[in-house]
Amino acid sequence: MSEQVYLNGELIDATAAKVSITNPSFQHGVGLFETLRTYDGRPFALDRHIARMRDSAGKLDMPLANVLDEVPAAVEAVIIANALKNARLRFTVTPPGTHEESPRPTLLVMAQETTGYPPELYEAGMTVYVADRFRQSNQDPLAGHKTTSYYPRLVALQLARSKGCGEAIWATPSNYLAEGSLSNLFIVKAGRLKTPPVDTPILPGITRAIVLELAKTENIPADEAPCTINDLLDADEVFLTNAIMEVMPVTRVERRAIANEKPGPITQRLREAYQKLTSQA
Repeated sequence: MSEQVYLNGELIDATAAKVSITNPSFQHGVGLFETLRTYDGRPFALDRHIARMRDSAGKLDMPLANVLDEVPAAVEAVIIANALKNARLRFTVTPPGTHEESPRPTLLVMAQETTGYPPELYEAGMTVYVADRFRQSNQDPLAGHKTTSYYPRLVALQLARSKGCGEAIWATPSNYLAEGSLSNLFIVKAGRLKTPPVDTPILPGITRAIVLELAKTENIPADEAPCTINDLLDADEVFLTNAIMEVMPVTRVERRAIANEKPGPITQRLREAYQKLTSQA
């Protein structure tokens, strides 16, 4: 069966999906997207992803009308049409173009089967690269929002992968650590979690927020506080979070080992708690 996508109110074959050449995302990278996982056919934390997009649209003055109200039904339709259980799901919304026949936002929902990252990566831990050529500034109006203007992230990630690393860590102009190209950053020192605060600026990650909630449930102390490169290199444990990787151990910063170069106990604890949560959702 060919892949089915939801585009502006209907399910169609992915190869037949088309948007106008005047679409603002095509012309100027104007749009928002969210990525999440489904577990046993159930989208996890979908309401939080919709709320984050709605918040970004308001702050960026991006007219999305009521199109986000369609997302839950569109997601369900795509999951059923593609007979998916465990999937990577993305929904993208762009505002109407100036020459669109129908002056409504564009909504595209796509999903593909996934089991996440390879199990051996969670056993060995990921290697990350500190992207010193790139800076994340609170002067950038797009900082902290998941927009379709994503090319700088992909350039940094490509550079990281050329160095044998799985993720690129961004810093601010003041040299405080921010986040990965695709993920949020957590550091563990002396049994205490630390993650950069939202106003660093960073994307307010959905998985990040859930992990902080789980840390409270597990009685693991946690701080949202500025992080430096020394905090990273001197950490007992480091991990990354996003909806697809969930809780990913980091055991090396380029050629520098983190602690004993093995995933740590708090990372493992939070990963197991997160997996338990997704199995019950």
